[in-house]
Amino acid sequence: MRPVVFPFNQPTRPHFAEYVCYENFFNATEVDRIRNLWNPQEEVDATLSGGGKETDETLRKTRLTFILDSPENVWLYQKLGQLGIQSNQERYGFDLLGFHHELQLAKYGEGDFFDWHLDFGAGEISHRKLSISVQLSDPNEYEGGDLQFMINKNFYNAPRTKGTVVIFPSFIMHRVTPITKGVRQSIVAWLAGHPYR
Repeated sequence: MRPVVFPFNQPTRPHFAEYVCYENFFNATEVDRIRNLWNPQEEVDATLSGGGKETDETLRKTRLTFILDSPENVWLYQKLGQLGIQSNQERYGFDLLGFHHELQLAKYGEGDFFDWHLDFGAGEISHRKLSISVQLSDPNEYEGGDLQFMINKNFYNAPRTKGTVVIFPSFIMHRVTPITKGVRQSIVAWLAGHPYR
C-alpha cells in the first residue's frame, strides 16, 4: 500500500536542542539545602536490568532517595517545574502534564555508574517527555562521573558546575561514566505528558 503524503503546515521547532544547560541555576545555599534532604534510612540501591525488573549491576549502580512533594519542598518542585516549562516552550513544544514520580536524589560513589540508556520506553516510562538532571557536587569533589550525551556518533559532556540544570528530551541517549574517586550527587527528574501520537 502506498503511503499518502499530507501537507504539514504546523509550526516548526527551529530552536530544538538535544540538551540545554542552565549553569548556576541553583545557588550554593539552595544546593546545600537540597543535599541535606538525603535520608540514609530511606536510600535504595538503584541497579537495573534492561527490563528494569531485576537487579543487575551491568547497566546501573548508584544509590537513591526520594524528595517528597511536601510543603517544605514545594519551592524546589516549583523552581524546577517552571524551568522545565520554559525550556519546553522555547525548544520542544511537548504536551506536558507534570512531574513523572517524585524527584530522585542520586548519589554516585566510587565504581558507580549508569551506562548508555534512554529515559523513554515502553509501559510506564512512555509518558516521560523531558529529563532533568541537577548537578549538586563541586567538580573537585569527584573524578569520572560525567553526564554524557550521544548525538549521532559523538559524545558530549554536560557542564560539571555546581547548581547547573541540564534538560533534554527523554529519548536522547545518555550515560553517567563510572566514578573513579569521590562522590557525585544529583537530582534526576522527568516531566511527563500524554503518549506521543
